[in-house]
Amino acid sequence: MVTLHVFDMDGTLLEGTTASLQIARHLGSTEELVELEARFAAGEIDTRGFAAAIHELWRELTPSAVAEVFAASPWLTGIREVCADIRERGERCVVITMSPDFFARHLLDLGFDEVAASRFPALPFLEPLDPAKILTPGDKARIVEEMCERYGLGRSRCVAYGDSMSDAPLFRHLTKTVAVNADHHLAELAAVSYRGNDLAGAYALGRALLARDAS
Repeated sequence: MVTLHVFDMDGTLLEGTTASLQIARHLGSTEELVELEARFAAGEIDTRGFAAAIHELWRELTPSAVAEVFAASPWLTGIREVCADIRERGERCVVITMSPDFFARHLLDLGFDEVAASRFPALPFLEPLDPAKILTPGDKARIVEEMCERYGLGRSRCVAYGDSMSDAPLFRHLTKTVAVNADHHLAELAAVSYRGNDLAGAYALGRALLARDAS
């Protein structure tokens, strides 16, 4: 039976950090990025305001620099193995993230079937940013519904893995949810919680949720 496994990236697949912070460290703009993240956390700017700011801040960013940052980032172990197991079962593994697509799409090389992310102009930035192409937390549930329709799935065949309140709309939308190294706010919404640095551990909890239906 087809099942959809939906993974967040920042703080979930990436251990204790975000794609934007990793890029900022590479470019020497960490101070500016930390300030932006604080404003976002305080509700002073939304995802589109955040995207507009990094679009201006990272004018010199190149594809080769992004590839280098991606390769050096602190990913959970077991990502390739989890993706391979999902595929061997005839299931689907996808990533939905509000982070930039120019970083997130490298996850396809690790075995994910699809990556949905905020769409930025080609690097280096010469074209303007289209705010309509920047994802918001609510978009995660919408995208999952679109995928369910495409694959002919009900919500009961979806498992979501996330870490923060940006995943809350999706966790409220689904019943099979795994909090991964999450803050207490999301952990309270999740069906189960995992702490550790191996994605296989979180994935095992997701499989257990699916097994309950089969038993």
